[in-house]
Amino acid sequence: MARLRTVHRCTECGASAPQWTGRCPGCAGWNTLVEEVHEAAPRRVPAGDGGERPVRVADVEMADWRTRPTGIGELDRVLGGGLVPGSATLVGGEPGIGKSTLLLQAASAMAAAGARCLLVSAEESKEQVRLRAERLGALGSGLWLVAHTSLAGVQGAVDEVRPDVLIVDSIQTVFDPEIASAPGSVVQVRECASRLVGLAKQRGLATVLVGHVTKDGALAGPRVLEHVVDTVLSFEGERHHALRMLRASKHRFGPTGELGLFEMAGTGLVDVPDPGALFLGDRRAGVAGSVVVPAMEGQRPLLVEVQALVTASDLPMPRRSAQGLDAGRVNLVIAVLAERARLSLGRSDLYASTVGGVRVTEPAADLAVALALASASTGRPLPPDLVACGEVGLAGELRQVGHTGRRLAEAARLGFGRAVVAASAPEAPAGLEVTRLSSLSEALSHLGMTGPPRQSH
Repeated sequence: MARLRTVHRCTECGASAPQWTGRCPGCAGWNTLVEEVHEAAPRRVPAGDGGERPVRVADVEMADWRTRPTGIGELDRVLGGGLVPGSATLVGGEPGIGKSTLLLQAASAMAAAGARCLLVSAEESKEQVRLRAERLGALGSGLWLVAHTSLAGVQGAVDEVRPDVLIVDSIQTVFDPEIASAPGSVVQVRECASRLVGLAKQRGLATVLVGHVTKDGALAGPRVLEHVVDTVLSFEGERHHALRMLRASKHRFGPTGELGLFEMAGTGLVDVPDPGALFLGDRRAGVAGSVVVPAMEGQRPLLVEVQALVTASDLPMPRRSAQGLDAGRVNLVIAVLAERARLSLGRSDLYASTVGGVRVTEPAADLAVALALASASTGRPLPPDLVACGEVGLAGELRQVGHTGRRLAEAARLGFGRAVVAASAPEAPAGLEVTRLSSLSEALSHLGMTGPPRQSH
């Protein structure tokens, strides 16, 4: 008879400890250790050979491993064409962000294209899923539904339906009764995910698992959950914005730099193949503290407005706020403005943000942030048809960033007429006047941002 053993495992990082302590020894999180009881029986290694013989790489058959398009353009963009048979994909995101809606739309589109899709609803009842499917127009005959939380029930449904695509919503609510732990515990999530991934590999079944996230935005459960799957997708957005962004942090079948953009509408998620109008549609011209940066998300250039606000402060430590930007790089730009461009902002409250709910954390936004802060400080608006792109060094120099030509081409396509870039930037596309400068102080002087700041009232 196998004896039971008790361990305490962290719900954030999966680290284990022999007894409960207030702080996790792995990630230093407080009150994250929970008790787990499971059998400590030794595992037996089967005798004989491993069953599968080695083959040459060139002899591996790939006819059954072609991607299956999901029917949603932005999702296929991130996946590199669609779902691969036998693959396991983990989709994470905050509650209510639209994960279930996205996957139901994808399952409906694939079912309409002839695939057999099985949706396992482990959180909602069948009636709730039916109501959402009616709203989305996703009532195809090839879409099957089962409301089950037991792993054995999920496997039984797969045996009965024999689907091409399996969607489990969510992995944290599926449990194995043979494991002496509560649903959602680290050991339950690990074991259930491992068995579902093994089922996907064995049957060539494209499997999608929905995962919960912690308050910090990381996927809940053990880190092995991200290692055991082939693809990890992050579905992001803000509740007060209609924009939703899909990114891949891990993808064994393609690159991880692509970005999928969606807009939440009354009938579900709608692809946004050209986000220029969405980000810049309500921009006001002639307002100080505003400039556009051509950012890159994967292979896609996005033109995003960067705004800054500078106000007088009576606080001993003035406020510094950065929304949608890397706070560390914003502070670096503020220091360079003070030391290299003689624009001191130390006694002012500074606010910098991007518009539309998109995050721009790459160094290419340094120049745009600097110009926006200088414009807000002096009260002098920047030209409305100007884009700025470049990394700012600690010596105040401007450095070229990757894909500058593609960024400028997108700016020209959307009607911008001028650009400020680093001196080493490549040739500009037709119709765009490009000014190449070597330092931040030259850029401020060229745009008339030097001189005493405006008086605050």
